[in-house]
Amino acid sequence: MRFDIVTVLPELLESPLNHSILKRAQERGLLHIGVHDLRAYGLGRHRQVDDYPFGGGAGMVMRPEPLAACIRQMQSERTYDEVIYLTPDGTTLNQALCNRLSLSENLLLLCGHYKGIDERIRQKFVTLEISIGDYVLSGGELAAAVLVDAVTRLIPGVLNDETSALLDSFQDGLLAPPVYTRPAEWEGMSVPEVLLSGHEKRISEWRHEQSLERTRVRRPDLYERWRESEEAP
Repeated sequence: MRFDIVTVLPELLESPLNHSILKRAQERGLLHIGVHDLRAYGLGRHRQVDDYPFGGGAGMVMRPEPLAACIRQMQSERTYDEVIYLTPDGTTLNQALCNRLSLSENLLLLCGHYKGIDERIRQKFVTLEISIGDYVLSGGELAAAVLVDAVTRLIPGVLNDETSALLDSFQDGLLAPPVYTRPAEWEGMSVPEVLLSGHEKRISEWRHEQSLERTRVRRPDLYERWRESEEAP
């Protein structure tokens, strides 16, 4: 799978994209990440990529010409399943969307900055807009890193244990159950006996019950959606 990321601050992506699971996935050839500096397509001697907004107001807007030139260059080299713009007013990222994107071959990510990108780029090139939450970041770089990480761990072969991703929170619409490791006794607190029993069916039932209860208490919105899906014919 390949991600191409267009940004005005490529250095912001150096650390999150080159450690841990993402690093190992790239070393194994399961993941390819290209980070492209938009300023290479900037205008004039100063490689300008932004300008004042029409109609006035504070902040700057990313110009359409550098973005269009960069996107067209990328598209001349490969076909993209989606051209994704990271923006606060996009579709909220969730596990179902990550699952869908993990089936892609090539994804192009556009990182907004300043007050965002010219609307005409969104209309002409962008096929999917994604938000990672109801808040505003200084730019789309960190959001892009979150998206790459969330999608990459779903690619077959990336995780050492293929079942690990299937047990994550949200995969079945519920939060994950509590987890424990050694020692079985720590500071007067014990691991639930069922987890030490070796009885797979009882352990699975316990985990499901814990997921239900944790979701009901912490995310009642998710719990209600899960109940509705279970009751649907």
